[in-house]
Amino acid sequence: MKLNIALLAGDGIGPEVIDQAVKVCDAIATKFNHEISWKPALTGAAAIDAVGEPYPDETHEICKNSDAVLFGAIGHPKFDNDPSAKVRPEQGLLKMRKALGLFANVRPTFTFPSLLDKSPLKRERIEGTDLVFLRELTGGIYFGEKGRRDGGETAFDNCVYTREEVQRLAKKGFELAMTRSKRLCCVDKANVLETSRLWRETVQAMEKDYPEVEVSYEFVDAVAMRLVQWPNSYDVLITENLFGDILTDEASVISGSMGLMPSASLGSDIGLFEPIHGSYPQATGKNIANPMATVLSAAMMFENFGLLEEGKAIRAVVNNALNRGIVTEDLAEENNAYGTKEVGDWLAENV
Repeated sequence: MKLNIALLAGDGIGPEVIDQAVKVCDAIATKFNHEISWKPALTGAAAIDAVGEPYPDETHEICKNSDAVLFGAIGHPKFDNDPSAKVRPEQGLLKMRKALGLFANVRPTFTFPSLLDKSPLKRERIEGTDLVFLRELTGGIYFGEKGRRDGGETAFDNCVYTREEVQRLAKKGFELAMTRSKRLCCVDKANVLETSRLWRETVQAMEKDYPEVEVSYEFVDAVAMRLVQWPNSYDVLITENLFGDILTDEASVISGSMGLMPSASLGSDIGLFEPIHGSYPQATGKNIANPMATVLSAAMMFENFGLLEEGKAIRAVVNNALNRGIVTEDLAEENNAYGTKEVGDWLAENV
């Protein structure tokens, strides 16, 4: 198979972890007789510095003409610490999601047997956890009208959803549930929010189309609590943009490190695949960032193409590295850490 992949390294540790994922993907391509053409493009703070825009038109053209996007991370402290900044790296991410129609963020959370004791939660609470969040990405409060009034003394952010936006996300959730344990949880705040009531009534109306799926409805605060208490009680969860942003970060630490969790952002055509850990500016250039989340995001990319054996091979070599202790400092025993590049080299050589 010939694959054209847009490569958006971004900011901070993004370029470092992306480099390792490219090594592993190229090794997979060699092993399974594929051809990958990488198309690098600017985004985030790097793009602002270069052209004044976090998601330039040239980058969008490269993305929309590719088969998928492999993405690193965006963000820089100089923007985080300047509330008056008119242009921010994160605006590029929101613009990209909207422009590419990436309305469904897929975030799996799973545990690794060799790392159960690295989790901040007790082993008996997390063992067997294997859940997936589907977070709506292009609606809700992040995209609603926002502003100031009363001379800047009052601020507002409007949360707006259409039934169609809920339906298309829920459809992906039902379909995913059918491939797993046929359990789906709709996460909302329907006792308070009108948008949540729209979510709940829309999903309830769709139940008849998926009679084999057992659907539950839970308030977001209850889910936040149960993710800490009994995360393995969940399988597939669907939710709106803001709730999903918060809950998926909470769930990500169950495994023991955010550096292990991949994600995908999907729409009708192209998919974007990225680690969830952000740009981690403190680690930039130090060769200490964990590349495994990016490598596992590449596994999700191959699987999205229907190349299941390729994805399986990546997961196997990551598990092998974890079992052997070929890991960066976030997972290593004292004085036994490998560098970002060294982990990437080992993974690529052992595919």
